[in-house]
Order: sequence, then structure tokens, then C-alpha cells
Amino acid sequence: MGVLDRFEKGVENAMQSAFAKTFKSGVKPVELAAAVKRECDARAAAVDRTRTVAPNEYIVSLSPADLETVTSWGDEALAHELQDSLEEHARGLRYAFVGAVDVQFVEDESLATGRYAVTSKTTRGPVAPATSPDPLSRFPLLEIDGQRYNLTGATTVIGRGNESDIVVDDNGVSRRHIRLEVTPDGTILSDLGSTNGSFVEEQRITEVTLVDGNAIRIGRTPIMYWDAVLVDDE
Repeated sequence: MGVLDRFEKGVENAMQSAFAKTFKSGVKPVELAAAVKRECDARAAAVDRTRTVAPNEYIVSLSPADLETVTSWGDEALAHELQDSLEEHARGLRYAFVGAVDVQFVEDESLATGRYAVTSKTTRGPVAPATSPDPLSRFPLLEIDGQRYNLTGATTVIGRGNESDIVVDDNGVSRRHIRLEVTPDGTILSDLGSTNGSFVEEQRITEVTLVDGNAIRIGRTPIMYWDAVLVDDE
């Protein structure tokens, strides 16, 4: 079974049973998942011989009736399902993102029930989901609770609060716990006055320049860090 077949089958298995009774007519979640995947493929652009960048922000336009159905069931839940599916799709095809993947639903009164439209754009953000299993990347990379993130922006804040770029579900972590600043001389980790402190290689720090393979801990949450790798495009 090919990558695209596995993607569509996985979406169907994960989503169809949950939404089948709700979406008796109009658009189906599996149709929307396939549509955002097609948009991802159509807009993916090779920027060099080793990297293809895909859009990370998607707008799904729906008829008033379909949007009402999606909202009544849970538009955030469906958006998260589509985001997860897109990230899995990107991993299968080794697409790269330069910002967090986001899916939003909007109303379009010109659309009939059961019709939809998908548009996308690429927007650089402070972090992006890592889509390669290899920790070596042109962006610095973090692994937190089994999830990997490329540091695609100049600064990234990690903490428990929703205002953080990466949110950690750990009561021992402050709302804004640490900041990582990517500079030409390395990635600088700074503690933002957290209650329980920040640790690199089990040494409490206020500010430190990270090195490849450093182990970080905030609260009870371990974080692994890898440096960016310079890529020769010639």
C-alpha cells in the first residue's frame, strides 16, 4: 500500500466512525481530509535538492449548512484531526513546514451544501512540526514528550500557558518558562524567572548556549536539543 493510500485509509479509520452519524448529508470529514491533502501536494514547492516546503495554514470554505454542522459537532476537534493528518502526510512525503500547521473553517454563502473549497499559504512561525525522523535538520530541533519541533523562528517560548509557542502540560512548568533564541553563534536558552528553575545536563541555569545533544529539563518534562546542520545547496 502506497503512502497516499495509507494516509487516506488512516484518516478514514480514525474519523469516519466518529463523524458518520453527524454528517448524514453535506460534506464528509474524509472528503475534507483528502481535499486539504490535495492542496498540500499542489502547493508544495521544492526549494532545493533536499527540501520541499508545504503550506502550513489552510482555510476550508463551507456552505452555511455545512459550517453549522461542523460547528455543532466540534470544529476545533475536526480541525485538530485534519492538522494531525496533514502532519502525518508530510512525514510520509518528507515535506517540510516553516510554521505550525493550522486548519480553519469559514463560511462561504456562494457554496451549496456538500460543496467546499480549500486555500492555503505558507507562514513562517517560531516553531514547526518536524517531519523527518532524522534529528539532523537545517533548523535546531527539540523533542518534547515524543513530539519533535523545528525552531524556525528567531525566538521560541516554552511554558504551560497558552501564550507560549510550545505549550507543555506540566504543573511544574511556569506559564512562560524558558526562551530559546537562535543566533549565528548558537541557540541561547534563557530561564524566564520560572518558579522551579531550568536545568541543562541537570545543572540549574539562568542562561546558556546549548550544544548538540543537550538534555534539558523544566518541571518534570525532559527536552532534547539538536543543533541545526549546514546544508550545501550546490
